[in-house]
Amino acid sequence: MSRFVQLHILTSYPPSNLNRDDTGRPKTAVIGDCTRLRISSQSLKRAWRTSDIFESELKGHIGTRTKEKGISVYQALIKQGVSEKNAREWAKTIANQFGKLKSDKKTENNEDLHVEQLVHFSPEEEKAIADLVSQLATTDTAPTEDDLKLLRKQHTAVDIAMFGRMLASSPAFNTEAAIQVAHAITVHKAAVEDDYFIAVDDLNTGEEDRGAAHIGELGFGAGVFYLYICINRELLQENLGGDAELTHKALNAFMQAVTKVSPTGKQNSFASRAYAGFVLAEKGDQQPRSLAQAFLRPVKPHPKKGEDTMTRAIKALMDRRNNFNAVYGDCAEASAQFNVETGEGSLSAIADFIVE
Repeated sequence: MSRFVQLHILTSYPPSNLNRDDTGRPKTAVIGDCTRLRISSQSLKRAWRTSDIFESELKGHIGTRTKEKGISVYQALIKQGVSEKNAREWAKTIANQFGKLKSDKKTENNEDLHVEQLVHFSPEEEKAIADLVSQLATTDTAPTEDDLKLLRKQHTAVDIAMFGRMLASSPAFNTEAAIQVAHAITVHKAAVEDDYFIAVDDLNTGEEDRGAAHIGELGFGAGVFYLYICINRELLQENLGGDAELTHKALNAFMQAVTKVSPTGKQNSFASRAYAGFVLAEKGDQQPRSLAQAFLRPVKPHPKKGEDTMTRAIKALMDRRNNFNAVYGDCAEASAQFNVETGEGSLSAIADFIVE
């Protein structure tokens, strides 16, 4: 099995606001001395992790991210008849295994039961916690050190295995990410435009006031995005406890998600859902490398040749790949691709390729 799989994906999005900055406008980056639209790695990973594809294909192997595990443990203990004092102390002890608590003392907002950072819990850890809660309620005794050690389960949570988990205050629960996801960027110069809109009051007859009931402004942009992904297949299988079958299922579901699932930002306003138009998949043991260099010079369409932005982007990408191979030798042992522009290749073939 080749160690690395690299994916180079081109997706064309119509007017959209998939991933907003602190002002509500689409995120951007300056590359090649011009502004590009950007979709953050975090936004993409969350969209895939919470997608229907992951839910259906990887059911029972998806984790839950929360700061409030202490709250749910406390409520479960109370429900099973444990006193308020013991329930709070035991819940704090359990939650503290996964991270530092926001407060040492009880507060109005129960901050003593909240962990400071989001914690990604695997299904196995969720079950271990539930079993411990039942044990504590039955015996009415505080958790021991051995009880707490049992919470550190070998897990099969695919999303944790893929994207990792880092708990600064509880390093024993850390997992090294097996999949690295770059920020998606437009291959061309792009501008953030403004959509000026109004809302009309349906009950306003216009006899006294003909003005709009609401006036607003919303940023948006459109473009062809390049996305680079590097998968360490050996580490993914290791993170999944050596389960080869689950690793194959995970890779197949991941390939489906990255080509079909869009971030959810402002989808009701723009319906900017899109499938990937081009995918180049490479695998081998060589040192991975992105092909983002192909787009330092902004891509422009060539109407006289009948080449749109997507076609030109594909050409730039493949030219850069070939140039890397010419200079460094083959940068991958094998490759496969599909191209919606020409109708060549297929998603199923790419999925089989990255699993083999």
